[in-house]
Amino acid sequence: MALRVRWSKEAEETFDAVIEYLENKWSEKEIRNFVRTSHKVIEQIEKNPFQFKASGFHSFRKAFVSKHNSLLYGVNEEDEVIELYTFWDNRQNPDKLQY
Repeated sequence: MALRVRWSKEAEETFDAVIEYLENKWSEKEIRNFVRTSHKVIEQIEKNPFQFKASGFHSFRKAFVSKHNSLLYGVNEEDEVIELYTFWDNRQNPDKLQY
């Protein structure tokens, strides 16, 4: 199953927000690790979109990127696309999720 990945505006914004946080609080090493791990997770999703567990939010699936961050995404087999919705800080109240 070869599906293309599409980033939502929120996914781009929340990814950038994690990077910004890391720039302010941590080092370049942590930024590189987060970016590298995020891309690896997305590659895994491309290869096997259903390997990560359903999140309980609509039809989203949840991939753990790090101890503190997850990636919520959806699979639309009809349109052959994987939609990346948001990078989520696992320490937040899940009721704050806007979907």
